[in-house]
Amino acid sequence: GRLNADTARFLLLAVLIVLYMLCGAAVFSAIELPTEREAKERWEERLENFTRRHNLSRAELRHFLREYEEASVAGIRVDEIRPRWDFTGAFYFVGTVVSTIGFGMTTPATVGGKIFLIFYGLIGCAGTILFFNLFLERLITVIAYVMKSCHERQLRRKGVLPHNSRRGSGTSEVDSLAGWKPSVYYVMLILCVASLMISCCASAMYTPIEGWSYFDSLYFCFVAFSTIGFGDLVSSQNVRYESQGLYRFGNFVFILMGVCCIYSLFNVISIVIKQSINWILKKLACKCCHRCQRRLFRSRRNVVMPGNVRSRRNISIETDTVNESDTDGRRLSGEMISMKDFLASNKVSLAIMQKQLSETANGYPRQMSSNSKQNGFSGGVGALAIMKNRLAETSVDR
Repeated sequence: GRLNADTARFLLLAVLIVLYMLCGAAVFSAIELPTEREAKERWEERLENFTRRHNLSRAELRHFLREYEEASVAGIRVDEIRPRWDFTGAFYFVGTVVSTIGFGMTTPATVGGKIFLIFYGLIGCAGTILFFNLFLERLITVIAYVMKSCHERQLRRKGVLPHNSRRGSGTSEVDSLAGWKPSVYYVMLILCVASLMISCCASAMYTPIEGWSYFDSLYFCFVAFSTIGFGDLVSSQNVRYESQGLYRFGNFVFILMGVCCIYSLFNVISIVIKQSINWILKKLACKCCHRCQRRLFRSRRNVVMPGNVRSRRNISIETDTVNESDTDGRRLSGEMISMKDFLASNKVSLAIMQKQLSETANGYPRQMSSNSKQNGFSGGVGALAIMKNRLAETSVDR
């Protein structure tokens, strides 16, 4: 049933994520470990030369370095930097908190600050996730409107639609346009282009002002926009900049726009990943069904099978495909999902995602339509939508 299908998706996704992490760990270890060892050897050599030159004991020097590490955690650096906890520094800090970037270069040191951060981040992160969901909903609406207007203009040029036609005119062509939604791949392409443009423009600003290489600037943009926030490169940390006010405003705008685009891109890519997982499960289910049928035919080789046996549904796993019609004999026979159905299901999932984002934002009651159940996207998009939908399911079950 539904529980088995969700469990199968969850387990398969967990296995794929673990494999993905293992492959990533192997690659990063092979690339970065030799450099780390070389840096450690150089540091030990410099430390030995320094203690010998200044006639210091190794223990005293290590004690001094530990004290500097404590000062570094508090925001003290060898080079002069701007105050961490003046109003502009604190505003930059709360921006990294609510956006879940968390660079780590500034952290509260007092007990009161840590307690306040827990409650402040709880509300701030939830509100920012809602803002990102609304941004994605508006973006899909704008894309749908623009592409639909372009399609209507092409139809008017061909003479299919009259120039004074409106929605609801009664023609089949207009009715088909009324429910038109953009493909998930259009939205993904637009978000990729927008993210790339924002990153390139932001890198062109960071390179001369921060003194980074262009590649390091692109690296910072991805780490910041994706809210990973390592903290090895952090913008707007020097005391003085040329056109300081303009630069900090531009830095804020670029980070805001970049985070919105990358967050939306992650949500759209998650649709494709989910459809891929369902396609894999469908393929595995079909293989299992065909294997069972072959065993059944071998065990009952001399038995005359009725003609309607092959038309029965043998699929036990509920997939995220489009609605199945009674006349689709290929789908009812348990055959593997086609690429055309796979692409069509992504388009339907995007429409359902837009609807559920709107319902989540506006507080509308959750309605389980046949499309949402068939598409397996009833769980919503984003942490807020998933939690709302799961609570609704719990209340219904009770």
